[in-house]
Amino acid sequence: MNMTNTPPKNRKVTKAIIPAAGLGTRFLPATKAMPKEMLTVVNKPIIQYALEEAYEAGIREFIIITGRGKAAMENHFDYPYELADTLQKKGKMAELESVTNILPKDARLYYTRQGEPLGLGHAVWCGHTITGDDPFAVLLPDDIICRSNGNDLRQMIALYEATGQSVVMAEEVPQDRTGNYGICDPAGPMVNGTMPIKGFVEKPNPAEAPSRSAVVGRYVLSPRHMALLANGKPGKGGEIQLTDAMATVAQTDGFQAHQLQNVRFDCGDKVGFQMANLYFAMNDPYIAPRLLPFLQQTATKHERRQAPREA
Repeated sequence: MNMTNTPPKNRKVTKAIIPAAGLGTRFLPATKAMPKEMLTVVNKPIIQYALEEAYEAGIREFIIITGRGKAAMENHFDYPYELADTLQKKGKMAELESVTNILPKDARLYYTRQGEPLGLGHAVWCGHTITGDDPFAVLLPDDIICRSNGNDLRQMIALYEATGQSVVMAEEVPQDRTGNYGICDPAGPMVNGTMPIKGFVEKPNPAEAPSRSAVVGRYVLSPRHMALLANGKPGKGGEIQLTDAMATVAQTDGFQAHQLQNVRFDCGDKVGFQMANLYFAMNDPYIAPRLLPFLQQTATKHERRQAPREA
């Protein structure tokens, strides 16, 4: 594994790590017996949105980091012989298509377990035997990106392949929310959606945040990150922080931030999860015209309940 400061020769990004070992405690009791990544937004599980986005961006090998109780997620991407046979016999061809072509045939999936909840950095490191000396993307499946304005991940990959510098996705957040994110420390201004980065600060106090550009859900990283994560040094919160390795790489190799061009939904949060369902439902030609009247009626009733009573 490359541990020097020599830029890696291979810049082609075709592999992605998808950390999916979390317990999903924010969604209990629903996630007591079902992986959080299998909660559905309209008619697809959360994790499928991430894989579709990555495949569209050119990724062909997916390393999914799992844990105990994640068998349903693995089964979802397997070929469902019994179900396919039943749908075939009943002539339900649209339904058959939806369960047999979840991913194209040239996509390869690998599963590896994160034995202990030691942080995002450790989860990413668990994929090192498959990424080897190649660059790789990281997609946090909780973040669903709508892609109505192009594929941000594809642009990040293009930037990495052109410069050899790792790239994070950044989204501007309110100052009082900087303590919820890893925050970019800029080395220069944002120009045409790209900003050079000299470091990162993990969940800083708002008064100490170097910017309002938060790192969100998508990364394109050089293989040097794996060598740093292999040291296994705990950071903030006692966990192995991916941000710490990124900060080191930013100092030695430089780093870029790509400004998010689309709408992002944080499906690890109950409000964000409901917003994602509404957004994608309202973009569905069958659901939207049937759902809209209900939403309007519900909003009107809510406003009436919230309005102060007249004396």
